Amino acid sequence: MQSAELKKKWIDLAQPRLGSEVVYATDDFFAPKERLIDPKEPVFIADKYDDNGKWMDGWESRRRRGPGHDYCIVMLGACGVIRALDIDTRHFTGNNAPAAMVEACVSDQTHPDDTIHWHKITKRVTLKADDHNLLRVDSPDSWTHLRLNIYPDGGVARLRVYGNILKDWAAHEKTERIDLAAMEHGGCPIFCNDEHYGSLANIIAPGKGVNMGDGWETRRRRSPGHDWGIIKLAHMGQIEDILVDTAFFKGNYPDRCSIQAARVAETDEEAMIKDSENWPEILSEQKLEMDREHVFKAGDIGPVSHVRLNIFPDGGISRLRLFGRIAGL
Repeated sequence: MQSAELKKKWIDLAQPRLGSEVVYATDDFFAPKERLIDPKEPVFIADKYDDNGKWMDGWESRRRRGPGHDYCIVMLGACGVIRALDIDTRHFTGNNAPAAMVEACVSDQTHPDDTIHWHKITKRVTLKADDHNLLRVDSPDSWTHLRLNIYPDGGVARLRVYGNILKDWAAHEKTERIDLAAMEHGGCPIFCNDEHYGSLANIIAPGKGVNMGDGWETRRRRSPGHDWGIIKLAHMGQIEDILVDTAFFKGNYPDRCSIQAARVAETDEEAMIKDSENWPEILSEQKLEMDREHVFKAGDIGPVSHVRLNIFPDGGISRLRLFGRIAGL
């Protein structure tokens, strides 16, 4: 299990663009708690200091001189099932947290009060300094909050919470139009052939892209063929309208795109990738332009669960929206 594999397989439930927030920390004297879920990779700046000491890109508490331990609480932007955690201590060496344990709860409060019951979802583990500390989570339950306990004190650069968003679909009418691919509803990237400059997950993220780095971009293709990515819809549904947004992509947008779709039973990834080449089209090959939203009508092939976005021959897409109605409730 590698960090890169987790990013491709699941959504980071703690990312701020979903509404996640670090709502409490016992102490963040040296580095503020908010940096713990910063989507950017942590950095080290050798000669940077602030009023409290060495500037560190993460959450860091002061040296504890009494009993107890430090912890912080993260409110997830969406209730979800947690599959794995990355307690990332990169750049923290002599000041890293030596050990950690993670608990979870369900609460409708931003900061759960003292009456809430916290459930252990990991054992207490030793953390490696300056490294990714990857932990599997076996709990089938869904959670709204996490409590990261560190023993006794120290620093953590980032916390990534990989899993699946769990949405209450019973509250939605079949006649309601939604973005069936949206990350906030539970849409999930499955696989793509290349994401050299930007993750496939970005194209189903909430809101408009903020810059060219906030999209899916492949490297320059120097061989025959084209690039592609597969997305699992948040819920099986009938896609009616498609929006392909190339915002910020100017000299590097794809020349054309097409979309295939299918109703796919749970199967192994390798078989799905091979089969996807022959899925029916809901959007035939269409010409794209730089830095604009393209709106298309989707072909009617009935309810589908997965889509394959093809870009010709390569390039960058900012957002993909697949508007339609859920089916199969």
